[in-house]
Amino acid sequence: MLATIPKQDNFYMPAEYETHEATCLIWPTRAGSWGKNPVKSQIAFTNVIKEIAKGEKVYLICDEKHLEDAKKMVGNSATIIIAETDDSWARDVCPTFLTNGQAVRGVNWQFNAWGGDYDGLYASWKKDNALAPFVCHKLGLDYYDASHFILEGGSIHSDGEGTIVTTEACLLSKGRNSKLSKIEIEENLKNYLGAQKILWLPRGIAGDETNEHVDNICAFIDSACVVLATTDNKNDIQYEPSQETLEYLKNACDVLGQKIKIVPLPIPDYPITLTKEDCDEYVFEEGEDKREIGERLAASYVNFYFCNNSVLVPQFGGKNEQSDKRALQILSDAMPHRKIIGIDAIDILKGGGNIHCITQQIPGI
Repeated sequence: MLATIPKQDNFYMPAEYETHEATCLIWPTRAGSWGKNPVKSQIAFTNVIKEIAKGEKVYLICDEKHLEDAKKMVGNSATIIIAETDDSWARDVCPTFLTNGQAVRGVNWQFNAWGGDYDGLYASWKKDNALAPFVCHKLGLDYYDASHFILEGGSIHSDGEGTIVTTEACLLSKGRNSKLSKIEIEENLKNYLGAQKILWLPRGIAGDETNEHVDNICAFIDSACVVLATTDNKNDIQYEPSQETLEYLKNACDVLGQKIKIVPLPIPDYPITLTKEDCDEYVFEEGEDKREIGERLAASYVNFYFCNNSVLVPQFGGKNEQSDKRALQILSDAMPHRKIIGIDAIDILKGGGNIHCITQQIPGI
């Protein structure tokens, strides 16, 4: 553990579309997220892992109890790190990895299950909160201790040039750093991410149980260029949040003074909701947030993942087949130099997140 802060050492969070050394994931087993029989979710995770492994290392975190099952499904596509976790959201509980161009270091944030005692999703999150230092130790990496500050990796995106985008809905929520002012929160982001400017989007995806993480609504795809989750349906609950965020971005500049180019990326045309069959599968622990029949899931194509060989984009199928194709085409047009791959992600979505949420990149040097 380092005594300094990243900004003092010239370490910073690179853009996700830059070269990776590896990606971290956590094997899905929690019954309250993945159901009594998590095989469908595990197949979806495995498909993601195998695509990523075509161009970079994959580290898969798994407990002893489920080790053999994970090995059988993943094979030699991943190096397994044995550890106990509360769930499988690597984006939020693994370290945020930084670089100075010559070395990689991690950041250990405090994790409180997206809101702690105020509106957190679990009654206990000790295993997840302990994971980041453990992963750094296993990978032989130094890390900065930001355990005084509550943050999840899904709440931040970086352009690698000194600009961070986040949402007010999440970072100013009462269940996180309520004793800190917005200015104090911003200073922590700058100090621990090596950034100079924070773009505060007002909203994320309506109904997102993380208090509207940025990785569901907006992501950098290039310098001064973002994709933004939108809808033209004025009757959809997402219309107002997306319009509010769009207006903010139209008037925003990055740290270099560049106006932000916005690529609209419509959400699925048909809302995805939980059925009775879905809800019958979940087994919730005491104090765990429960899912309900008819609950709308926070489906967004922005929750994609850059890996070295491709961009992995959620696909939801069913009535949203045309929406799926539209999203792939928009991203192909916006990033013609990249291979855009659709991944069947409905069984990841039912767990509460998507492809970006289950991955955490380690930058290359």
